Amino acid sequence: MEMERSAWVQEAWERTVDKMKLTSRRIGDHFPHASVNGKYVLEPAHWWTAGFWPGLLWLLYRETSEETFREIAESCERKLDQVITEYYKLDHDIGFMWTLTSVARYKLLGEEDSKRRALLAANLLCARFNIKGRYIRAWNPWRPGEDNTGWAIIDCMMNLPLLYWASDVTGDPRYRHIAEEHANTVLEHFIRADGSVNHIVIFDPHTGERLEANGGQGYAANSAWSRGTAWALYGMALSYMHTKEKRYLTAAKQVAHFFIANLPEDAVPLWDFRLPADAPKHRDSSAGACAACGLILLGRLVDSAESDLYGRQGERILHSLSTKYSAWDAEEEGLILHGTSHVPEGKNIDVPLIYGDYFFVEGLALLRGQQELFW
Repeated sequence: MEMERSAWVQEAWERTVDKMKLTSRRIGDHFPHASVNGKYVLEPAHWWTAGFWPGLLWLLYRETSEETFREIAESCERKLDQVITEYYKLDHDIGFMWTLTSVARYKLLGEEDSKRRALLAANLLCARFNIKGRYIRAWNPWRPGEDNTGWAIIDCMMNLPLLYWASDVTGDPRYRHIAEEHANTVLEHFIRADGSVNHIVIFDPHTGERLEANGGQGYAANSAWSRGTAWALYGMALSYMHTKEKRYLTAAKQVAHFFIANLPEDAVPLWDFRLPADAPKHRDSSAGACAACGLILLGRLVDSAESDLYGRQGERILHSLSTKYSAWDAEEEGLILHGTSHVPEGKNIDVPLIYGDYFFVEGLALLRGQQELFW
């Protein structure tokens, strides 16, 4: 079994490296999000997915020492400086953006300018913390007159590692305190008893009182958006890894069991785990890739008796993505097909997504034995 795994993982890794050498020539130091008609659409630097392309390049550079990957990733990081300077487009995805650029580069190369950028980003993320509700505010107003000051979303669990890292490198626990307070709010208000997850929870920003849950990118307020489930699974596993707080491990396992139990035969989830019969049944390969990384990490964190339960399921998802959802030909820039971004708004449905590609490659790196995470 180990030899079989090694063979398909190595083949997928080599094909990924070869393809990325080609696609990086066109994409360069820009910020892809979703692939349309075979080409990644490039978004402005402030878009929430801006960290995934350079993060993917850092994953590959770490193993290949391919200088082109490093040069492009470093240029992307420098471009993000303008986002901090302009300020108004910053939101909770500061973590996604600077963890996979500045923290990644600092961990790999020890560069002081990356450390400075990442610490500045961590301070800006801390500034979004609402002390009354104990949550990190998600977004700024999308349009004039909109008030979303009380909105928190499950995605932010993946932004918390930036704060854990900041406490580790500075010795200052205040970053960690905020991360843990937000994670505790997720335990209380986002993760349901069956392991499913709310996407958005709205609080009174003045009193901290919970007001309601919102369906967000899921089918409905009481449904189970699969990528949100993956954010919770991986995010709680990471919070446990950084803090050793058992309640985070328990939550990660609870969500993992729900995720695994609701996988279809090919192990790649639908975009929502609770869909009525007449709802569109799109897959979301990005949710599968993210959850796979969380499951592999979970398998490393639990006792040996439980390890295979999680690790093998993560491997199962990645194997399916590699053999049934991959796009190795040059006609498609994305690595894995059938990602689904936002069904309620009709955006980027059944297309490759850069974060799906990132987690797919991160998962392959983990299966190849890589121990260090940028998170």
